[in-house]
Amino acid sequence: MGKGKSDLALPLAELEDYGRQLRSIKTRLSHTKKLFESYRDDIGDGKVNDALDDFESNWEDGREDITQQLDALADMSDAVVREFKKLDVDLAKKAGDAVKMEDKRSEAQKKD
Repeated sequence: MGKGKSDLALPLAELEDYGRQLRSIKTRLSHTKKLFESYRDDIGDGKVNDALDDFESNWEDGREDITQQLDALADMSDAVVREFKKLDVDLAKKAGDAVKMEDKRSEAQKKD
């Protein structure tokens, strides 16, 4: 410690954004079928559309595992942010209480 710098620092804003980004990725992963269908008429070629359908069908198997992992990471990120903020508030309160106690002691000593 020293010179007012903290020994522990977490980039809370980045961690909060990280959770949001993971959830956004999950949402986009879940919409590939709709995306492919939206281009169906533009593509026109039946073989390409069939290949996209095959991809979507196979992709669905692995997507569930990936989305569960994304949820778990996002939840962990949220928990770290929540707990660190709680710890920060608790430590600030304890530090404030300690300063008040020291001020009372100093005042008591001055009166003596």
